[in-house]
Amino acid sequence: MELKRPHKSLADLQHSNYGHVLDLLPEWIFVIDKKGAILDFNVNVAKQLWGGDDEKRPHSILDLFKGSHKEKITEVLRKAESNLHFRSQFNYLNGRAIDVELTLKKFGPGFPDNRLLIAKDITKQEQMELDLLRFSEVMHHTMSPIQITDAQGKLIFVNPAFEKVTGYMKEEVLGKNPRILNSGKQDDGFWQRAWQIILSGKEWVGQIQNRRKNGELFTTELVISPIINAQGTIVGFLGAHRDITEQKLLEQQLVRSQKMETFGTLAAGIAHEVGNPLTSISSIVQVIQRTTKDQFAQEKLELVKNQVNRIAKIIRELVDFSRPSAYEVKQADVNTIVRDAINIVQYGKKVHDITFLIELDESLPQVSVVHDQLVQVFLNIAMNAVDACEGKPGTIRISSRVLPEAIEVVIRDTGKGIPEADFGKIFDPFYTTKEVGKGTGLGLWVSYGIVKNFGGDIRVESKEGKGSTFTVILPLKGKNNA
Repeated sequence: MELKRPHKSLADLQHSNYGHVLDLLPEWIFVIDKKGAILDFNVNVAKQLWGGDDEKRPHSILDLFKGSHKEKITEVLRKAESNLHFRSQFNYLNGRAIDVELTLKKFGPGFPDNRLLIAKDITKQEQMELDLLRFSEVMHHTMSPIQITDAQGKLIFVNPAFEKVTGYMKEEVLGKNPRILNSGKQDDGFWQRAWQIILSGKEWVGQIQNRRKNGELFTTELVISPIINAQGTIVGFLGAHRDITEQKLLEQQLVRSQKMETFGTLAAGIAHEVGNPLTSISSIVQVIQRTTKDQFAQEKLELVKNQVNRIAKIIRELVDFSRPSAYEVKQADVNTIVRDAINIVQYGKKVHDITFLIELDESLPQVSVVHDQLVQVFLNIAMNAVDACEGKPGTIRISSRVLPEAIEVVIRDTGKGIPEADFGKIFDPFYTTKEVGKGTGLGLWVSYGIVKNFGGDIRVESKEGKGSTFTVILPLKGKNNA
C-alpha cells in the first residue's frame, strides 16, 4: 500500500487507495510517523482545521497542541505508545481551542513507524459534562431539599438536604412516590388542582405540610416544574422545597405577641371598669348575709358571693398581667422552680392516679427570671396536664436540659390532647376546654406573657387522644439583662 505524502494536492489525496474511505468518516484522521510528522489526513481535517488551504496546513501533529496537551502527546510519541485512548485539546490556526477525544493506533504491518491518530470533537460533550457537574454540585450543596421524579412520579434523585430535612436516606425513597412524606394535611382536591397546572407544562408553587420519618410535621414552600424533552414530552418532575417551618413558627409568635399587647391594654380597662362595681356588690352581699336569717336567702347569697369571688379572681389575674411587674428579676435555678411548682401540684386530689417522672439536668446554669412568676408558669402548665388526664391513670414527665443559648423545660402528659383546630387559640385569653366554672382560660395566656417578658417562648405539640407536650424555653442571657 502506497502512502500519499503531504506535498500531494487535496485532489490527489481524495483519489488515493484509502482516501475515499477516510473521507467518509466524520472523525478527523491523521497518519503520522513516530516523531509526529503528518503523512496523511482526511478531508474533514483539511476543511475544519485549516480551511482546506494547503499552505496553512501544519507539518507536524504537535503544531495542533499547546501547553500541557503538547507535552503529553510529545511524551506519548517519544515512548512509541499505541492503542491509547485519551482526551486532549486541539488549537485552530486562529487560536481557538477545541476539546477532542483521541485514539492512537498502530497503522498496520509493513509500517512499524507509522501511527493512525483519530480525533473526535467533544467540545459540546465536554460542555454538557461541565454543566452536569455544576448542576450536580448545586444540587448536592444547596440548603434546599431537591427531589426529581420520572414521568410516573417515582423518585429517581434526592439531594443531601432532602435527606437531612425529611430524615429519609435516598436508599429508602428512590423508586417510591413522594407521597411517602404525605401528612394528610392537604386533601385530594388540593393535589388535583396542583397536578392540573403541572401537567399543562406550567410551574406550580404552594405551601405544604409534610411529615418527617420520625413523625414530626414540617412546612415547606414547594415549587414543582415539569421536565420537558426536545419533543415536548414530559419526562419527569423537579421539586424544590424551601423549609419554612421556623418562619411559620416565628409568624405564630408574632401574632401571639400582638394579641398579648392588644389584650393587655384591654385587660387594664376591664379591670378598672369592672373592679369598682364588683367591690360594691360584694359589700352589699355581705351586709345582707349578716342581716337576714332566711335559709333560702342565705343559700342564694352564698351562691352570689362565690360567683363574685370568681369574677374577682379573674380581675386579679387580668390586673397582674396588664400592669408592669413590681417583682425583681434575679438569677435563679430553674430546676428548683420546677420542683416548687410540682410539689404544689402533687398535693391536689386529682393526682392520685398520676405518676410524675422528674428528669432534670442538674448542670443547668442559672437564668434571670422572677422566681414567683416562673413558679406560676410551671404550675399552670402542670395543672393543665393533670386536668387533661381527666381523673384517669396517667403520666406526667418533666425534664430539663441546656441548649447552646437557652434552657429548655419540657412537660409532657398522656392526657386527652388538644384538637388541631384549637392550636391557634391555646394562648388566647378566656380560651379553655374545661367545663364552665372549672377554668378561666387565663392560665396559659398569663404564662405565655410571663415567659415572653423573660425573652423566652412556649411551644406546644399535641395529638388528640395521645397527650400534649409543652416546652418552655428561657434564654441564658435574658431579655432583662441583655
